[in-house]
Amino acid sequence: MMDRTDRHFRYMMRLISRRTLLYTEMITSAAILNGDRDRLLSYSPQEHPIALQLGGDEPADMAQCAKIAEDYGYDEVNINVGCPSDRVQKGSFGACLMARPERVAEVVAAMRDATSLPVTVKHRIGIDDLDRYEDMANFVRVVSAAGADRFSVHARKAWLQGLSPKENRNIPPLRYEEVWRLQEEFPHLVVEINGGIKTLDQVEEHLGHVQAVMLGRAAYDNPYLFADVDRRFYGDDHTPPTRREVAEAMMEYAQRWMDNGGWLKQVTRHMLMLFTGVPGTRAWKRHITQEAYKPGAGVEVIAQALDKAELIQNRKTA
Repeated sequence: MMDRTDRHFRYMMRLISRRTLLYTEMITSAAILNGDRDRLLSYSPQEHPIALQLGGDEPADMAQCAKIAEDYGYDEVNINVGCPSDRVQKGSFGACLMARPERVAEVVAAMRDATSLPVTVKHRIGIDDLDRYEDMANFVRVVSAAGADRFSVHARKAWLQGLSPKENRNIPPLRYEEVWRLQEEFPHLVVEINGGIKTLDQVEEHLGHVQAVMLGRAAYDNPYLFADVDRRFYGDDHTPPTRREVAEAMMEYAQRWMDNGGWLKQVTRHMLMLFTGVPGTRAWKRHITQEAYKPGAGVEVIAQALDKAELIQNRKTA
């Protein structure tokens, strides 16, 4: 979810769902230790609960980042052992770490010693030829002994050579039953399933087999899908905001962001899919895409796009 789950998208998602755990993009330990820490780690207080996803394989560095995450007020630190990109592999972290469960265990142990936050692991079902169920079960067995609090499993293997990150999200077949089996054989662990899940009915089906479900691309492609999550899965009977109310709240947020030197397009690019599945979505996306990038564009762009979308909706229902 690089370039997607930034603070602006997370703010919008928190307007839609009050209870869902939100994740940052993966941030490398080197970037946090050597880069602009505030730019990388700052977020809006409304985003809680929020997990910082880290990439790295040096226990001492990852432990230091876990402590920094706690200092910044994050609710969880998550280790990325699932990204298959060449850049990540060159750094010896991401999915290639599935071949080194003892190293991941060292990282988890060091982070647990450094912070009181939950330390969780996101990984694949396997990599390359190391993709039997027994290989994944061994990885989980070794890493769980170090105290990992949850295992979030993308139910596809990753090919580290020959497939792009995008292809690795689609070409390897989904193997949900193996993630279900993992929960069955490790009932004391929290196993979370991820990959190809697009509807809340599918979420409910998976919750009959595992303790948690993660949605990634579906959340970005159809964010308003989460409007019913709190009621359906958390027993929270508050009335979710309408799409218009979300857009209006984002106008206020965008204005604050611009008042502090930001650009409208940094916010609106994450709002394009807000009207997915309803009449007017094309007009909404077209207007924002054409206008938000122009010099001097202000939040009136969002208001105009909203009016165009709702005009079409009214025609469709008249």
